[in-house]
Amino acid sequence: MKILVTGSAGFIGSALTLRLLDRGDNVIGIDNHNDYYNPKLKQSRLLRHIDHINYRHFRIDISNQKSLKKVFSENKPTVVVNLAAQAGVRYSLKNPSIYIQSNILGFANILEECRIHKVNHLVYASTSSVYGLNTNMPFKENSNVDHPKSLYAATKKSNELMAHAYSYLYQLPTTGLRFFTVYGPWGRPDMAPFKFTKSIFEKKKINIYNNGKHTRDFTYIDDIIEVIIKVIDKPAQSNKKWNSNKPDPASSKSPWCIYNVGNNKPVKLLDYLKSLEKIIKKKANIRFLPMQLGDVMDTNASIDNLAKNFDYRPNTSIDDGNLKFVNWYKQYFNL
Repeated sequence: MKILVTGSAGFIGSALTLRLLDRGDNVIGIDNHNDYYNPKLKQSRLLRHIDHINYRHFRIDISNQKSLKKVFSENKPTVVVNLAAQAGVRYSLKNPSIYIQSNILGFANILEECRIHKVNHLVYASTSSVYGLNTNMPFKENSNVDHPKSLYAATKKSNELMAHAYSYLYQLPTTGLRFFTVYGPWGRPDMAPFKFTKSIFEKKKINIYNNGKHTRDFTYIDDIIEVIIKVIDKPAQSNKKWNSNKPDPASSKSPWCIYNVGNNKPVKLLDYLKSLEKIIKKKANIRFLPMQLGDVMDTNASIDNLAKNFDYRPNTSIDDGNLKFVNWYKQYFNL
């Protein structure tokens, strides 16, 4: 297939691109190389596949409609995987306008180009943050997500609604994936696994919010990629119910799906930190702080629908995932 991957120099996007190229797909990559975190890491990820014969890279922003239209017109992708977005709950408190630009305007441009060019399937990243104030565990796809705790979460919920409108109006198959705390080699520096590991090695204090009472459903990057691959190959269909627990009344008319992608094994934040300490063989220097504005207390993904429709459950253990991450971190930073 000819697959367009946005955010192709990002954590998930780069890993997905490598997998797609390995199996013989042609990949068109888009990334704006912004400086939300050190762009050198994005460039290092990109170097792994930029010279592949079946890869083409475009340094553009999806919010730039003219540039995006040109990429679609010249390359004519059959499938689009939209992973480009401004991420981060806490950053959305400081710079809200960039979330509107990238996550709302950018995603609207993606949808419109997919409609115009009649792509076979749009797969896009959503987030566990959409569950917001919901406290019923585990989170199910049919749980109420009308009360986000951050602008970031609100923009991702908007993406799901926008995708549904295009699926209903134009029969564009769309599948949204609510990712739960993705971690692993080449991960994002603003995420807890990277920040914790860096602080332990550098003997700096680690800020633990909510006094360490959070739990998170950590999901290893290889499991995430496996799910995306399976979803790419099985577009949403309008005649199938996407949620076996409570069928969506529009499911018979709209080729639209939402799936949780998590490990279904929430871990206490302090236990996660202990796993890193054990692997690194150094103790962390912890500073306990109150609850951070915008954060959710706990996350726990119900993945029954994922297992039912794709016969797959993410299952990488925290210790195994952390070992691979720490080994990569040491190698990347020459420790």
